[in-house]
Amino acid sequence: MRMKWNEQLSIFHILPKNKIARELGAISEIIDANPEVVELVYEDIAGASRTDTGRSGMTAEQVLRCVVLKQYRNLTYEELAFHLQDSMSFRAFARLGMGHRPGGSTLQDNIAAITDETWEAIHRRIIGYAEDEGIEKGRTTRIDSTAVVRPKS
Repeated sequence: MRMKWNEQLSIFHILPKNKIARELGAISEIIDANPEVVELVYEDIAGASRTDTGRSGMTAEQVLRCVVLKQYRNLTYEELAFHLQDSMSFRAFARLGMGHRPGGSTLQDNIAAITDETWEAIHRRIIGYAEDEGIEKGRTTRIDSTAVVRPKS
């Protein structure tokens, strides 16, 4: 049974007071202020399958939060799975329940289900939110690239 988010958070989902946890707390507030981005992810990960039967997988909110962690810390899926098991801060941010430990392939399957169109819609919503809040105007785009020199064959 696929859900959008957990209705009730665990009392153990408390972020520590270090720099990374504070940054994760700020990101969490942005996600909470924009529930429509979770709706967009839900549409992709639920797809055409029934969501009212079967085993409960990751919620749409957990998938979104996990991909944020993956990109924020530049992790592989296996590294993300490790940190979600090992780090109290990561588990709290991802809002994973007791005993919920997604593996690398589960994370990859869920995250890969999010379409390019959904990412664009999420990006537009978050930029709109940042503009509304006076955080960012969204007029400049930063593109990172790496030059690759291919050896001659």
